[in-house]
Amino acid sequence: MNCNSYLFRNLSPEAKTALTRRQFVGKGASVLGTAALGTLLGQTGAIGALGDVRSVPHFVPKAKYVIYLHMVGGPSQLDLYDYKPGLAEMYDKDLPDSIRNGQRLTGMTSGQARFPVAPSKFQFAQHGKSGMWVSELLPQTAKCVDDMAFIRSMHTEAINHEPAITEMQTGSQIGGRPCMGSWVSYGLGAVNQNLPTFVVLVANPTNREQEQAISSKLWSSGYLPGEHAGVSFRSKGDPILFINNPPGVPQALRRRSLDSINALNTLNLDALGDPETRTRIQQYEMAYRMQSSVPELTDLSKEPQSTFELYGEDARTPGTFANGALMSRRLVERGVRFVQLYLNNWDHHGNLAKRMPSQCKDIDQATFGLINDLKSRGMFEDTLIIWGGEFGRTVYSQGGLTRENYGRDHHPRCFTMWMAGGGAKGGTVYGETDDFSYNITRDPVHVRDFHATIMHLLGIDHERFTFRSQGLDFRLTGVEKANVIQALLA
Repeated sequence: MNCNSYLFRNLSPEAKTALTRRQFVGKGASVLGTAALGTLLGQTGAIGALGDVRSVPHFVPKAKYVIYLHMVGGPSQLDLYDYKPGLAEMYDKDLPDSIRNGQRLTGMTSGQARFPVAPSKFQFAQHGKSGMWVSELLPQTAKCVDDMAFIRSMHTEAINHEPAITEMQTGSQIGGRPCMGSWVSYGLGAVNQNLPTFVVLVANPTNREQEQAISSKLWSSGYLPGEHAGVSFRSKGDPILFINNPPGVPQALRRRSLDSINALNTLNLDALGDPETRTRIQQYEMAYRMQSSVPELTDLSKEPQSTFELYGEDARTPGTFANGALMSRRLVERGVRFVQLYLNNWDHHGNLAKRMPSQCKDIDQATFGLINDLKSRGMFEDTLIIWGGEFGRTVYSQGGLTRENYGRDHHPRCFTMWMAGGGAKGGTVYGETDDFSYNITRDPVHVRDFHATIMHLLGIDHERFTFRSQGLDFRLTGVEKANVIQALLA
C-alpha cells in the first residue's frame, strides 16, 4: 500500500478535508479560474476545504466591512436610550410582581428583601427627524441618530457575563465556537494581503472600578481554520509581539529563514494534510508582510489636526477608546474586513451615577467622530458600525438607592443596541419595552436574529453559510429559527 494512502486513511475527518497544494492543482483549471475571479472581486476566502467554491456572498452585499464596538459589562439602556419618564413617580416603590413575573435573578440581588424602582437621574431629549430619545450623557452621539438604526428590544437567555458575551460574539453560550469576525473572515476573505482580515482592539476605560475579564476565546476561530482567528493589537509597545526583527537579524536573513521553515511545513502538509500546518504557513507569511504594513498603519503622525478635532485629543493616546475608533477607521480604510473594539467597565452594579458619565465621555466624541469621518471619506455606506453590550440592566436598584446614586443588576430580557452605515436603515427605532424597560411589548429581536441581519447586510444567507465539523453542519445562528429583521435594512 502507498504510504501516503495509508496516512490519508488514518487522518481525522477535519484533516482529510484540508486542501493540500497537490490536491488543489489536481482539481483543474476551472477551480483555478474561479479562484482568480474571486481574488479580483476581493473574495479570496472563497475556496472551501475540498477545493469547491463556496457561493459567498450569496447576493450583492450592502456592507463590505464591520466595526463592532462592544461595551463589555452591559450598558444600562435605562440611562442611555430607553427613556421611561413615568418611572419618576415610581421612585423607591417595589417593582410589581406582575412585571418581574418570576424572572431568574443573579446571586447578587436574589437575596434582596425588596426590589425598589430606580428612575434614571439623567435628563433625556429627543433628537433628529426620528425623534429618538437620548440621554444627556451622549450629546455628540445624539447628533447622529438619523444615521442609526436602534433596536430597543434585544434579548438573550444568558444572565451572567461569560455566557452572555460568548453568545453575543459566537452565537452560543458554549465556548469554543467561532466568533462573528471569524465567520466573516472565512466567508469573505481578505482585501489587503498585508494585514489580517480580522483585528481586535481592547481599549482601557478612564474609570476602572469594576472591569470584566476579556479573553482571547472571544475572537477565536473555533472549528474554522485557524487563520480566521482575530489578531489582537496591543496598546503599549509594539502593536504585535515580535513584529520587529531581533537585533542583528537583517530582513534578508528573516526571509531566508521563513522560506526554509515554510518548505518543511509544506512537505508535512502534502504528506498529512493537517489543516493546522496550512494555517502555520499562512500565518508565518502574514507576519512577515505585517512587518512593513503595521508600522505605517499605527503611525498617526500624518493625520491632520482636523482628525483629532473630530475624534477628540484622546485619539492621540494609544489604548483609549478614541484611539481605537480612529484605528478602526484606518484598518477598514486599508481593507481589514472586521474590526472588534472592546471597552470595559459597563458593569454598573453600584455607583452608576458617578461611573456612567466617565464611560460615556470615553465613547461620545469618538463615536461621533468615527461616523462622520467615514461619511467624509465615502466609506460609511460600505462600513457597518455596531454598538452594544451583552445584556442590559434592571430597573430596580441593586444595593442602596438614593435619588442621586444607585446600581443596576444584569437584565437579559430587554436592552438596546444600534447599527449605522453598511446598509442599516438610519433613523429607525425598532421594538418597544414596557413602562419599566423590563419586558418587550413589541418586535423582539434575539441575538441570533441580530446575527442573521448582520450576515444579510454582508451578502450572506445565514441558513446556507455552514461549516462541517465532527460530522455536523454548524452555522453562526445555530439550529433554532433566526429571522433577518427587514425593518432595519435600508
